[in-house]
Amino acid sequence: MENITKNVTGLEVSSAKSLPSSDGAKSGYDLPVYGLENGQFYSIHIPAITCIILSFISVVAILVASFRLQSIKTFFSWTKSERFVVYLALCDGLFNVAHSMDHTHIVLTRNHVYPKELCEFYGFMLAEFITAQNLMVNVVALNVFVLIYFKKDLNFGAYDYRLLLYTFGLPCVGGSVAAYFGTLGPNGTFCYFDGVKGELVNVFFTTVPLLAVLLMNIVFYAMTWRKISTESRRLQHTLGQEAATIRASLQAAKTMSLFVTAFFAQWWAMALYGIWQMIAPVPQSLFQFVTTFSNIGGILNGVVYIIIRRRRATAKAKKMATKEKQFQDIKSVSEKVENSSV
Repeated sequence: MENITKNVTGLEVSSAKSLPSSDGAKSGYDLPVYGLENGQFYSIHIPAITCIILSFISVVAILVASFRLQSIKTFFSWTKSERFVVYLALCDGLFNVAHSMDHTHIVLTRNHVYPKELCEFYGFMLAEFITAQNLMVNVVALNVFVLIYFKKDLNFGAYDYRLLLYTFGLPCVGGSVAAYFGTLGPNGTFCYFDGVKGELVNVFFTTVPLLAVLLMNIVFYAMTWRKISTESRRLQHTLGQEAATIRASLQAAKTMSLFVTAFFAQWWAMALYGIWQMIAPVPQSLFQFVTTFSNIGGILNGVVYIIIRRRRATAKAKKMATKEKQFQDIKSVSEKVENSSV
């Protein structure tokens, strides 16, 4: 009985130590490297690095395919969906590069990333591109909502400067302020916000905005798809130019909604982690979900890209078939006229 009690106590202590404790620590460098004490070190970093590599390969494939099919010189005349694919791929790719370096550094040294400035740089890169991606997908959801409900397409300005200034400029300012006050650094697993000095900043920079964006996207998504379903049923037997315009808007909305779906798939675990962390110790399984799903953005974006290309190819084939049918009808009428005149 005494041995059983000791074993149970040992498991409780091991579980309590599964996440780094900040008691008495002055910075993230005073925290233990997460996973070394409970044997979970490689089971965290190796899957994360694997997902990052696969994601980066997908990003490269997307960019190569995008610019092979269309010229970079005409980029800002591409459809919004096609431009969003490139923007999100760049976010994922730069995020992958920075995140793979800090994970690899930690795996090789079995220690935190040194020097401190290097870890702060990795943390800044993650803060910049995670936030940029969140804001960009939120703009997509808003654009779809406005397109469907108000029949207006958001104007991002020449060369998308409004979109880019908002999605990349705002996180850059926030990350720079965080770096100035020394809140970037190791959190025990990778470089992001310091696990001690940056705990509060992490909540307001990552957890709160991510939850707000998720909730807003859910509301926009639900209302948009409700409207799309209603309009689709109404237009089933409607013809004319107005109906064709509305159908085109619905198709564009459905395409852009794919980005919102991919966003949910990538960030649901981190959002849940942020809430759970404020209430109780986070279980190992949820932490594993975070390190997996948050690192597969490039793969999800690749799936969206494939669907967009297939839909565009299908639409093009239908358009060609319609033109061919019209041509055949005109040809048939002409032949009948000629025969009758003879």
